[in-house]
Amino acid sequence: MSQDSRNTEHDDIDCGGAHADPAAGKDQRSDEEDLAAAFVRETEVVEESIEDGKKVRRRGIYLLPNLFTTSALFAGFFSVVAGINGDFTAAAVAIFIAMVLDGLDGRVARLTNTQSAFGAEYDSLSDMLSFGVAPALVAFTWILQDIGKTGWVVAFLYVACAALRLARFNVQIGSVDKKWFIGLPSPSAAAFVAASVWTFHSFDADAVGFKLLMLLVVAAAGVLMVSNIRYYSFKDIDLKGPVPFVVLLAIVLGFVVISVEPSVMLLLLFGTYVASGPTLAIMRKMRHAPPGS
Repeated sequence: MSQDSRNTEHDDIDCGGAHADPAAGKDQRSDEEDLAAAFVRETEVVEESIEDGKKVRRRGIYLLPNLFTTSALFAGFFSVVAGINGDFTAAAVAIFIAMVLDGLDGRVARLTNTQSAFGAEYDSLSDMLSFGVAPALVAFTWILQDIGKTGWVVAFLYVACAALRLARFNVQIGSVDKKWFIGLPSPSAAAFVAASVWTFHSFDADAVGFKLLMLLVVAAAGVLMVSNIRYYSFKDIDLKGPVPFVVLLAIVLGFVVISVEPSVMLLLLFGTYVASGPTLAIMRKMRHAPPGS
């Protein structure tokens, strides 16, 4: 075989891929597109809702409110990680951030008319982590673990009560007076526990008094969540209407006071709200009690 023939044969072998059938490449791309389309189709969220008396099937989810929910979920998970690492200040602050974001996602959904069943379920699962698991774990890793079995039992009691509270709230939507919450809201319970950890962890955590106090705080917050005690919801306040100037001034002063000592002031604020439910319940019972009883 001549040198030219060998070179020609070698070139044909090296360039074999370049002369491949272009239809094969198109078929491969088509298969990949089919797989991607099938994945999107099979993982798509489909909801049925009633609009103007007609059943409507909607595909996909609303991005904006679920972004706030995802941010709240991230804050709750960060609180868990910070608590495990012993950074209790960051863990408590993350719970408050999750609380703010949780309050925004529902309002954003209503303002933009993007409410959905998926968003409600996603929000409930996010709340379970941020306001159920995170506060209990932070309190347990800080001080409740020093009490032994009683500590983790009380922490689990709080988690279980938070789950029951969220489940009951989900099935009662639309059937109760919006002016009142039945039972302590889980974000307020979490804020009460987080503010207690934030305030007290800088003190002597070995003192028996702090251990008993945190047992009482966590257990009380859990039990109040599943109680039938009513708590004011603040949902009847008209945020769109005009208010006196003094109201805005009071809000500004409130921010100033909280900024002076955030942990203590938030503990006082949410401690007062937690105590308001039983206090009003006792006052109502005394008001309706028969004379001389």
